[in-house]
Amino acid sequence: MVHLDEVWQALTEVLDPELGLNVVELGLVYEVTEPGEGDVFVRMTMTTPGCPMHDSISGSVEWAVMQVGNVASVKVDVVFDPPWTPEMMTLEAKSKLGWSS
Repeated sequence: MVHLDEVWQALTEVLDPELGLNVVELGLVYEVTEPGEGDVFVRMTMTTPGCPMHDSISGSVEWAVMQVGNVASVKVDVVFDPPWTPEMMTLEAKSKLGWSS
């Protein structure tokens, strides 16, 4: 069994290279599940459909999840519905970017 809280924690190590914020605080990760023993499924999005860092970020997500104990495989599904909006960011992320609440 994979501890999904550890997966979420691992995902905080994956940074969007353009913004310097992690994918969790940016609100890019929609879902993390373990549909089968040791198999982790991550549903996420990018800030824009044409994000030039798509492959890099999704590859980093896969690598980070594989570092968590008992993970046998990772499937990253990048979706654009619902579309990402800045409102999905945490208050801390908005603060780091200098956005007032």
